[in-house]
Amino acid sequence: MAPAHLPAPPRFMSRWIVAVLLITTSTLVAGAALASRAQAAGNQVAIIQDDAQLLTNPVGTLLRFRQLGAQQVRVALRWQLIAPDPNSFKAPAHFDAANPADYPARLWAPYDAIVRDATADRIQVNFNVVGGAPLWATGPGMPKATMAQGWPFHNWEPNANDFFQFMRAVGERYSGSYNPGRRRLMPHNRGDLPRVDFWSIWNEPNYGPSLAPQALPGHQLPGHVPVPASGRMYRALVAAAWAALHMTGHGNDGFLIGELAPRATNVPFGNFNGMLPTTFVQSLYCLGSNYRPLRGELATLEGCPANLAGTRAFVARNAGLFKAGGFSDHAYMRWFPPNQEENYTSNSGQRYPPSVWSSLVHGFSSFGTIGNLTSALNRSFGAYGWKRHLPIWNTEFGYMTDPPKRPNKKDQSPAVSPATAAYYDNWAEYLSWKNPQIGSFEQYLLFDPLRPSFSNNFGGYASGLVFYNGRPKPGYAAWRLPLYMPHTVAGSRFQPLEVWGDVRPAYYQMLDQKHSRVTTQLLFKSASGGGYTLLDTVTIHSRQGYFDVHLKFPSSGTLLMRWYYPTDALFGAASGQAVFSRSIRVTVR
Repeated sequence: MAPAHLPAPPRFMSRWIVAVLLITTSTLVAGAALASRAQAAGNQVAIIQDDAQLLTNPVGTLLRFRQLGAQQVRVALRWQLIAPDPNSFKAPAHFDAANPADYPARLWAPYDAIVRDATADRIQVNFNVVGGAPLWATGPGMPKATMAQGWPFHNWEPNANDFFQFMRAVGERYSGSYNPGRRRLMPHNRGDLPRVDFWSIWNEPNYGPSLAPQALPGHQLPGHVPVPASGRMYRALVAAAWAALHMTGHGNDGFLIGELAPRATNVPFGNFNGMLPTTFVQSLYCLGSNYRPLRGELATLEGCPANLAGTRAFVARNAGLFKAGGFSDHAYMRWFPPNQEENYTSNSGQRYPPSVWSSLVHGFSSFGTIGNLTSALNRSFGAYGWKRHLPIWNTEFGYMTDPPKRPNKKDQSPAVSPATAAYYDNWAEYLSWKNPQIGSFEQYLLFDPLRPSFSNNFGGYASGLVFYNGRPKPGYAAWRLPLYMPHTVAGSRFQPLEVWGDVRPAYYQMLDQKHSRVTTQLLFKSASGGGYTLLDTVTIHSRQGYFDVHLKFPSSGTLLMRWYYPTDALFGAASGQAVFSRSIRVTVR
């Protein structure tokens, strides 16, 4: 038990719930094995997310996702938006939080529609179950003022036992045997909701507005470094989700943990600041900065075992941390190329002093620094004698574009041109495809969320593939048919150059027409004049549509990929149409 002067740990599980955790010692076969096989072959899963579009127009949005070739749709399932009386500090009377029928049916309805339509389109649903929590499931000590977040604050110490009950309701509703009309389980009956078999837990738990407090109030390490609190809370949330999903028949589903924000610049962290991703990983796995298990009072403060015997039991009690199918990361690169993280504060006109920047950047998990995260996870597993390299899933990525973004006094360079965003995106996916520990590539969003003139946001988080007015950006074609060349200059026409690409919608062509031969055409236009001619026809062997070839170019010119949608009603109006990639200029000396 924690000393009396410490805040109470999150209320959590009864002994029978802990027993479930101890029983589930097998690996997540579907999630872990799928992720491992996919990334080993460079066949990463293509994910897309746009909750606003999905919730208002699931049929049309999912058709666009299918036309783009997204294999998985990530959907934020918000606890606060489904729970009854979420703005009350008192739980509803006679409310059975583990029973999906006790939640308002109208609040489930948008998610039911997404699951039904996605299943019909053969798109896998990834339910990212997130906060905030209903206020009756938050902890004590919530500060009255929360740094412009408003009060009350729905992500303050979410109660893990209440989250367990909510996850039981979610797991039962989307077990494949639940009929909202009957409100009870009966296998394989008409009207049952389709099964959801992929899950990720919480959102950016190393970021104060998503999970608070980040630091344990009133405690510091030597040198005035705060004691982490969010790792302890998130560990309990993962354990709750793992136990609830196993109890409701989802033990072999895909299961991701992490969902980290990629950087933190407010150091040291406090209630609502961000925590560096590597620091969060160390705290989550009860390790110090040297990747050795915590001991003594610090271990107790962080809810960790204080001795060797407790360390051995720690793995069994936290099966979700060690047997998850992957660790997810929001690998945004701001406005930088995907292979580097540049020294800028949040105000782009300033730089950190070199010593400060070095201490920060080595804790980031952006795409350009993804090795920090893989190393932190590998070392964390190694500290407990595990040799497993947990796959990294990129579950939020994209570049904000100008237009619609515009420089302002705070951020002088907050975005890149739409053409540059398309180029960076293809470049990032190529690097991701080459990394054996990355299991997915994600696009966030489909549509830019706001009008360019709206308030002072200048287009909001404008990372969409489509402008607010519905006009596709260059990134739309680039995400559907990625095309990238690491080198675009050949010493002569006899020197072959690597051409990498992806016919992303071919995934559905192979799925729908199992014996069809999938090909794509690489076209070339000489710089000396004339139109495009066929340079090569590439046969696609990867289920995800990837190819990697080396070609000789007859002269300087422009490379382009063309692919024809198959005649298939499930592609809608795109059936039979020709579509093109972005173009690449090639120089032959």
